[in-house]
Amino acid sequence: MKTIRLTAAQAMVRWLSVQMTEDGARFIEGIWGIFGHGNVAGLGEALYAERDNFPTWRGHNEQTMAHAAIAYAKAQKRRRAMAVTTSIGPGALNVVTAAGVAFANRLPVLIIPGDVFASRAPDPVLQQLEDFNDGTVSANDCFRPVSRYFDRISRPEHILTALPRALRVMTDPADCGPVTLAFCQDVQAEAYDYPESFFTPKVWKFRRPEPDADELAEAIAAIKAAKNPVIVAGGGVIYSGAEAALAAFATAHNIPVVETQAGKSALDFDHALNFGPVGVTGASSANKACEAADLVIGLGTRFQDFTTGSWSLFKNPNRRILSINVAAYDAYKHGALNLVSDAKVALQALTHALKSHKWASIPNLQSDWAAITAAVKAAPTTNALPTDMQVIGAVQRTASKSTLVMSAAGTMPGELHKIWDAPVGGYHMEYGFSCMGYEIAGALGIKMARPDADVICMLGDGSYMMANSELATAVMMGVPFTVVITDNRGYGCINRLQKGTGGAGFNNLLDQSYHVNPSHIDFAAHAGAMGAHAVKVTTIAELEAALTAAKGAKIPQVIVIDTDPWPGTEGGGTWWEVGVPEVSSRPEVNDARATFEKNQKLQRLAD
Repeated sequence: MKTIRLTAAQAMVRWLSVQMTEDGARFIEGIWGIFGHGNVAGLGEALYAERDNFPTWRGHNEQTMAHAAIAYAKAQKRRRAMAVTTSIGPGALNVVTAAGVAFANRLPVLIIPGDVFASRAPDPVLQQLEDFNDGTVSANDCFRPVSRYFDRISRPEHILTALPRALRVMTDPADCGPVTLAFCQDVQAEAYDYPESFFTPKVWKFRRPEPDADELAEAIAAIKAAKNPVIVAGGGVIYSGAEAALAAFATAHNIPVVETQAGKSALDFDHALNFGPVGVTGASSANKACEAADLVIGLGTRFQDFTTGSWSLFKNPNRRILSINVAAYDAYKHGALNLVSDAKVALQALTHALKSHKWASIPNLQSDWAAITAAVKAAPTTNALPTDMQVIGAVQRTASKSTLVMSAAGTMPGELHKIWDAPVGGYHMEYGFSCMGYEIAGALGIKMARPDADVICMLGDGSYMMANSELATAVMMGVPFTVVITDNRGYGCINRLQKGTGGAGFNNLLDQSYHVNPSHIDFAAHAGAMGAHAVKVTTIAELEAALTAAKGAKIPQVIVIDTDPWPGTEGGGTWWEVGVPEVSSRPEVNDARATFEKNQKLQRLAD
């Protein structure tokens, strides 16, 4: 057996550089890295040697570097991914939140934090945690609950088994998620005689699991017996590449489709059978269809509480749940009739079985909802501060088919899900974890994945303050996208939730907090100081002009506008369970508790 002597870090980088996809691209496109104690000497040197073949990008914060990598994988429909490396201690722990984002959303990212010395000779080293009861614990053990696969590389030959296991998880449609390989810093620099065959290029194929014959037969029977079926399209439709198959299936059988946050843009917004967004942030058209449905066909959805109205939405007393999902864990939820399968394969099998079977005509519910959304998105006729919905309307009027709108937390996810008209592939929302601070880094990752897209990042002042440093990274890398910051002076979304559950306005808007001086943050000046082209506008007309001027720019464009923190789209939506206190001296809370108890009785937790 021929061998080659390399350090463990050199071997890892060389192996990652030859892991390919079926279309001839490298699966791990490159690595984000902030070097420090624990990865600069071993892994840093290995990455330098391969810099022309395997790119290394430097961010400004470990968490947001990982957000960029996660957004890249999501925009690539999980067909390609990125790696992230950090120092030990705080650098590594900064990535734990991002790992949670990837874990909740089932997205691949390879996390390679530096770790303590395997030899333990210099212990305790700088930034090392010491567990008084367990000598094997390091800060990186925090990654265990938010990793689909976790390993600690404490010998150089460990990568021979750990790396293939890592990519097996990242490329598996059912197990897909973040992988953490904690890399002991002395081991990174240790040499080993690796088999040359280990570095032979490998092509990773993405499996499309086919349905079990008995499960398929049960699903077909349930669909044929249904009088009012509805399809709940989730992110699994997009990751499967089943958008066209879904449109064909819905059209052939006249079954309405509603879209989750992850599934929005699986079907063109103006498709005749797209009844719009579903659930708490849903359209009245979609929610009415779900309330009446006797068969709810979940297609690639994990039935998050925002989708189901905390399991109060599907009100038909005869309703059944059919869950079609590549992950058995999701397919078996809430006593559903399960069909474990790739979404595209399942739709093809069902189409073949149902043949020309077509359901009766469906009431036209979409036109009423379209009128509601048009009204809230219209430009204001007064001089009052614009609403977030009017800002969305301005972005919509200047958008094109190449526009991809994205966000993650605060007001924007709910309003964009409700009222944004998305063509296929034109919507990117991180709402599995709804992580503040994902937005700007996410826009960077999306633009790297889809350079031809007109990426527009919409976020509030709260999320901007949470994490904005990768705006400077995007400037330096020459990766352009547009950022629209709606400044409502605090956490307007949570303030509305607080008030809606009977709470007093407290600690959410900046003027409700115990601050000595009022907030006068100049977001345009801040973004401009990082190198972006930034402007502040005062009207919707000025916003539309700035959005138009931003198209085709070579660096990130930032547009700031003050908005009213109070209004939200009143139409659509459904109940969402939030714990309201049983005991309070405030009548508003007691009234909210009574409403809570009334709605809680509508929940159906299992069939």
